[in-house]
Amino acid sequence: MVLQIPGVNFDIDIIKKYDIPTPRYTSYPPATELNEAFTASEFEQAIACSNQRKTPLSLYFHIPFCQSACYFCGCNVVISHNKNIAKPYLEYLGREIKQIASLIDTDRKVVQIHWGGGTPNYLSLEQVENLWNNITHHFHFDPQAEISLEINPSYVDKNYIFFLKKIGFNRISFGIQDFNPQVQAAINRVQPEKTLFEVMDWITEAGFKSVNVDLIYGLPYQTYQSFHETIKKTIELNPDRIAVFNFAYIPWVKSIQKKIAKDALPAPKEKLEILKMTIEELTNSQYLFIGMDHFAKPHDELAIAQRNYTLKRNFQGYTTCGQAELFGFGATSVSMLEDAYAQNHKRLRDYYQAINASVLPIAKGIKLSEDDILRRDVIMRLMSHAKLHKPDIEDKYHICFDEYFCQELEALQLLESDGLVSLSKDEIGITETGRLLVRNIAVNFDAHRLTKEQKFSRSI
Repeated sequence: MVLQIPGVNFDIDIIKKYDIPTPRYTSYPPATELNEAFTASEFEQAIACSNQRKTPLSLYFHIPFCQSACYFCGCNVVISHNKNIAKPYLEYLGREIKQIASLIDTDRKVVQIHWGGGTPNYLSLEQVENLWNNITHHFHFDPQAEISLEINPSYVDKNYIFFLKKIGFNRISFGIQDFNPQVQAAINRVQPEKTLFEVMDWITEAGFKSVNVDLIYGLPYQTYQSFHETIKKTIELNPDRIAVFNFAYIPWVKSIQKKIAKDALPAPKEKLEILKMTIEELTNSQYLFIGMDHFAKPHDELAIAQRNYTLKRNFQGYTTCGQAELFGFGATSVSMLEDAYAQNHKRLRDYYQAINASVLPIAKGIKLSEDDILRRDVIMRLMSHAKLHKPDIEDKYHICFDEYFCQELEALQLLESDGLVSLSKDEIGITETGRLLVRNIAVNFDAHRLTKEQKFSRSI
């Protein structure tokens, strides 16, 4: 069966054929390649090289705390009703900010900030303001900086939303997952429809520049009809961006998912029908299919960046600030520099211990080779722009593309025969059939894939 949607051909037989574990390529090499041999001193050296490049900065701050556990969640979180737990964390986070800021050239401007979690609005307004003041004290902002955070709409009021806008946040994101009460109860994320629309009204009234909402398909008790209602209500909510993620049921990795009954999950056939319906409804409602699982209105920066071929990917997903180098702060956060990645300790105890020892709280990382950097560029162009112009790569890296990637191009010929790509002398193009399977196309350029495939979620 083939369904034609603007920019996408939904060929169920082809999707089933290629529905295999693949990286999401928010980075290359994938995060699974980070290793404990990478040291804090190596990261300091990478920062010194980064200063010489004088690239702008993207900053991520991880707030790991949640008041309750969402059973679908795969994030690194700490569940606690005792909000005093955040006090020492913020103290250590402030010390890490000072550590890293002392290593970064003060002439470099911040063009992007994101607070994620966990639940950033777990923090009190006083804590939010103190953290904000700490950040602005140590870093210089570009006047047009994108400043965003995630919120849980169940734990926020109008005053909180307006305060966020007042101190400087201009973009906001919140998770809906599903409007259906039965699904919400099954994943322990109960959010009445009235609450979601009320929060959206506050965000609109406060004047945030862009609003993103998250949905998840494949959750327990979801049906085609129930998720159709969720999509219709989401369109009525009228966010600027919508992310629709595939639920990866991996209770052997994320033990919290054991609370979800496997027999309550939609069957694979219905899950595909849900995805097909979702893409059709959103694209028919003027949302553009940005890539993989993101949709945006034509005026949104994601859509504009894709049209201008400036859209990139990093550990946070698609980004409009691809020229910036990412520095992550807080437990489990990841930094992504041009030639090195580093991840902080996940456990609070280890994170605190490193900072007390006056060393960067790096648990693992990787130094990228020249081949890694080249392959990353190829993969990210395919993931972000659905095509690659070979001469651009040849001019930038001084290679003959067809010789350097002769084995990869041979592998792509099978995908071409299945209608996923079109190959020409100067270009690799991803077809409308291949857009949903862009990970399967990109993986052919992944030199690390052979030993790591089993660790990734499935393509669809």
